[in-house]
Amino acid sequence: MTQWRAKRFWSEVSLEEVAKGFSVLLDGKPVQTPAKSKLVVPTQSLADHIAAEWDAQEETIYPGSMPYTRMTNSAIDKVTLQFSEVVDHLAAYAETDHLCYRAEGPNVLVKRQADAWDPLLAWAAKMFNAPLTVATGVMFVTQPSNSLERLKERITRLSPFQLAAVHDLISISGSLVASLAVIHRKKAADEVWKLCRVDEIWQIEHWGEDKQEQAISERKMVDFLHAAHYFDTLRLL
Repeated sequence: MTQWRAKRFWSEVSLEEVAKGFSVLLDGKPVQTPAKSKLVVPTQSLADHIAAEWDAQEETIYPGSMPYTRMTNSAIDKVTLQFSEVVDHLAAYAETDHLCYRAEGPNVLVKRQADAWDPLLAWAAKMFNAPLTVATGVMFVTQPSNSLERLKERITRLSPFQLAAVHDLISISGSLVASLAVIHRKKAADEVWKLCRVDEIWQIEHWGEDKQEQAISERKMVDFLHAAHYFDTLRLL
């Protein structure tokens, strides 16, 4: 069965400055979210990227080619309405942060993990006064409650739009600490992505990678970098 797709129905894409930011217009009419809310964003930079996505659509609309629109829809329709629940969900990643669970061996992999992840954990411990415990193997380790609260407090201060971006960063990488390093510009997003993939890279070196796994990894990388850039479009300076 052929999947139905919406067709392009507009000729011109433009922006309008409104009370709470910027609205994207299609032939003079404001874009709406799937829940029929007005799509209004706080910065012109983000509005420009959303407008470019709509303008790039040809005869058929491909939502998968519109990550800035997707994250904005999520921010308005979901995160704004369920802010506390989203914060709780993302803060829980610190309890099992990817950077805290290390291999028992071989020694080469153990060293790679330490070289890649220890500096990020040390940065978070100093930046947020939130040291986390490192464990070997897959057994769950209880993290300091004060550290978990301080990390949660940091993401609580984000706007719904920022939190939508951070949601993608955390869910893709499996690391709250690595995601905070991205939004605080501790390291570039592409570098953080490589650091988070130490395990995968080691496995590929030893066992190879099939085309399906490669495609999934590349898709995750693109989504991770889009989320990082989405957050950057929300910076006012």
